[in-house]
Amino acid sequence: MTPTVLVVLVVGALAVRAVGTRLRLPAPLLLLLVGLGVSFLPGLPDFHLEPEAMLALVLPPLVYSAALDSSYVNIRAVLRPIGLFSVGLVVVTTAAVGVTAHLVLPQFPIASAIVLGALVAPTDAVAAMAICRRLNVPRRAMALLAGESLGNDAAALTLWKLAVAVAMGAALSWWQGILLFLYAAAVGGLVGAVTGYVVHRIRLHIGDGVLESAIGVATPFACYALAEQANASGVLAVAMAGVLMGHKAPYGRHTTRLQENAVWRSVDVLLESVVFTLIGLQLPTIVASAGVSWPLVGAAGVLLAVTVLVRLAWVFPVAYLPLLRSRGQPPPDPKATAVVGWAGMRGVISLAVAYATPESMPGRDLVLLFTFAITVGTLLLHGSTLAGLIRLLDVPADEAREDADDEAKVRHEAVAAATEELDRQVAADDERTPEHVVGLLRSLAEHRQGTAREWMEDQADGRAEAFQRLFSTMLDIERKVFVAARDSGEIDDEVLRRVLHELDLRQASVDTT
Repeated sequence: MTPTVLVVLVVGALAVRAVGTRLRLPAPLLLLLVGLGVSFLPGLPDFHLEPEAMLALVLPPLVYSAALDSSYVNIRAVLRPIGLFSVGLVVVTTAAVGVTAHLVLPQFPIASAIVLGALVAPTDAVAAMAICRRLNVPRRAMALLAGESLGNDAAALTLWKLAVAVAMGAALSWWQGILLFLYAAAVGGLVGAVTGYVVHRIRLHIGDGVLESAIGVATPFACYALAEQANASGVLAVAMAGVLMGHKAPYGRHTTRLQENAVWRSVDVLLESVVFTLIGLQLPTIVASAGVSWPLVGAAGVLLAVTVLVRLAWVFPVAYLPLLRSRGQPPPDPKATAVVGWAGMRGVISLAVAYATPESMPGRDLVLLFTFAITVGTLLLHGSTLAGLIRLLDVPADEAREDADDEAKVRHEAVAAATEELDRQVAADDERTPEHVVGLLRSLAEHRQGTAREWMEDQADGRAEAFQRLFSTMLDIERKVFVAARDSGEIDDEVLRRVLHELDLRQASVDTT
């Protein structure tokens, strides 16, 4: 793909997404349909992208962005169910889909069918999480969806690599496969944890928000490359680094948090738009190569049904068998469990990795065709009915009210701590701080009204400097109180992120450096 063609692809994909946002249409399906329509135009340039580029350039930022937005505290609370979903369900789904594909289509090599199973095993929780968050689904269920989505990407892609190797002629026994899987997971997790910790420590000592953000952007690519160089799971390494960096983000600079929030949201939109459009553009070629017929259409329907039913059959035993639940965790509400079982949408990761499957692998065309069918099928099926199911079941959740109460309590403690720090700073100040500066700071801390920038622009330089210094100190104290409340389990990560964003914006309004 030439640079000009790449630019056309990116601009076109973003334009289609903008139209979809304006018309409130589901962006993934719209991008696929537009890409499909455009693919029939005569004289179309070659939109082929090398498989290695898809893996190295698309997967790391998508996985890292999702990991940054996850909650380490909530994931830790449901770690055992997450393991059963992100590893156990992935293995079962891979086997069920692969064996079914081979039985329905005997000409489909079993190793290639297992490749297909690994591709459609991981879920994409972004859309499901957005729906669940809007409708106040219990946070434990959302933590399970988020943690599963991170872990199953790594597990599924490790299985995918092993299956591709076998399909390409490598001789691997079951024991060798299991050992390679365990090695990839252990070393990948270690690489991610070490990389995340080192990057976090380095960024604490830089003092430049722009440079810190640039290092953050480079982190998932470096982490992925290091793990892959060690023949480990690059995706798991990226996920581990992202979770750690997201958990440690409150200890960094406010400018870095504000910039990274915007950067990673933009990266997500850009990459997802390009991948969905690219798959749509490639679909006619895939269909022509596979020689689509009614038997293949029927097989696609069967595989979609297996993918959905395996998840539903897995979720209830995991939720209700005592030996499979996290220690001390009561059984979840059956309504929330049903929502988790129905939130099985596949997404951009499955499509991107399917496209990255080596072109010389036997049965690749069928793998691409069925991955596309199952991904689109789950997006249509679950995406169009999940919100209705949640409303129909009337899933109980009191966390919105609890969040408001917890936030109010911690905010009161934070303001009290900030005011005490203000008194200490003023008492220790050699130069007398103007009383109206102290009064305004108290008012801002207690009522959060007015903007510091407007006040500063009308005041003398010395008083503005005193205001900025003391106001920043008070905000730092408030952040520490909220972070401590998060770490102790008093408030949730979502509450912490919301409050941090508010405090960061307020500090940015008075930050002249």
